[in-house]
Amino acid sequence: MRKTVRRRAVGGLTALLALLLPPALTAGASTPSADDVIVLRGANSAEGIAAGEGTTFYAGELLTGDIFRGDIHDGKAKRFIDVPEGRMAVGMKADTRNDLLFVAGGTTGKAYVYDTDTRKQVKEYDLAPGFINDVTLSSDGAWFTNSAAPELYFVPVSRRGELGAADVETLKVGGEAGKPLQPGQFGFNGIAAADDDDILIVAHTQNQALYAVDPDTGKSNRIKGPDLKFVDGILVKDRTVWAVQNMANQVSRLKLSDNFSSFRVKDVITSKHFDVPTTVARFGDTLAAVNAKFGQQPPPTQYEAVLVPAWD
Repeated sequence: MRKTVRRRAVGGLTALLALLLPPALTAGASTPSADDVIVLRGANSAEGIAAGEGTTFYAGELLTGDIFRGDIHDGKAKRFIDVPEGRMAVGMKADTRNDLLFVAGGTTGKAYVYDTDTRKQVKEYDLAPGFINDVTLSSDGAWFTNSAAPELYFVPVSRRGELGAADVETLKVGGEAGKPLQPGQFGFNGIAAADDDDILIVAHTQNQALYAVDPDTGKSNRIKGPDLKFVDGILVKDRTVWAVQNMANQVSRLKLSDNFSSFRVKDVITSKHFDVPTTVARFGDTLAAVNAKFGQQPPPTQYEAVLVPAWD
């Protein structure tokens, strides 16, 4: 049984919002065609993306919480779920077997679960103050990160898609990953379950690192390797990690050691269409990364998903 620890309140929401607006950098230097860009038609912001069934993807409108749906084959995406005011949509994952979409709620401190068949909300969870940034699915539930606190939040989900009660388990993370943050910095960001759910791999933006976290005890160990500057969302398959480095406009493909203690960089994936990508979804040999375009003035009038090779 997982150890549930006391939830710690976190302030500084104004500083967290400011972190969404760093100065933009120059994009990478590969040369895909215009067909590799899928416009999120009508979006006023973007941050999260998740693979759905087949070639379907879901993307979130960061500042409103609305959900878009698109297809990487037909190259189109449009608003799919129009949510109530006051929400945000950051990282997300789709449970395609049960038609559920799990969404991290940013500064709301909440998590949302939507039915992708009916487009209705299934459940809303109060997690903790701070910035609920990303989510991963394991065999028995969903794990969420908080960029303002060294904590993870677990929502139980059965194999048939039955959601747990309103109470949420809070796992306090120890070790280096659990140390206090510097003012105005993001801590935990992307998250992925690995090694048959025995390990949670968590990206730590301030530390430019990945950590292996024990989901029962909260013990963390830094996964040794080069610094991952601007690390944001991550995706894990077996011992391959795709780590999005937002302001660097790149996705690094990493190979983990057999015991998950270290990694090496296999490739760095770039695109001339990257404009502060934040999260990524995988469709076989193709990655879809969403552009967040943080820090641009005047505000952008278009947001999109960019398709690049996965190079698995």
